[in-house]
Amino acid sequence: MAKINESSFWYNLLKKVLKQVLRKHNRKNKTHNQHVVTHEDGWAVRGAGNERLTATYKYQDDAIERAKDIARNYKSSVIIHRTDGIIRDRISYKKG
Repeated sequence: MAKINESSFWYNLLKKVLKQVLRKHNRKNKTHNQHVVTHEDGWAVRGAGNERLTATYKYQDDAIERAKDIARNYKSSVIIHRTDGIIRDRISYKKG
């Protein structure tokens, strides 16, 4: 362990502090946008950055309605994709 008067002590301390600050900063910037995407069973709702699906539906309209409910709750957006994956529409419930 480095002593307080050694430069390695201050270097390691600065690294730890920056790591914590960046971790908190990244959490604040997390969006709760909801994506409506194709799925083998029809359509699915997936939260931005999530690997797992929130829900699956037979019809796109049903998936959009569920995504809207979630987006309203988080004051975020719904991003609706076409069957080829390209974004066709965006609905925002952000404040301000």
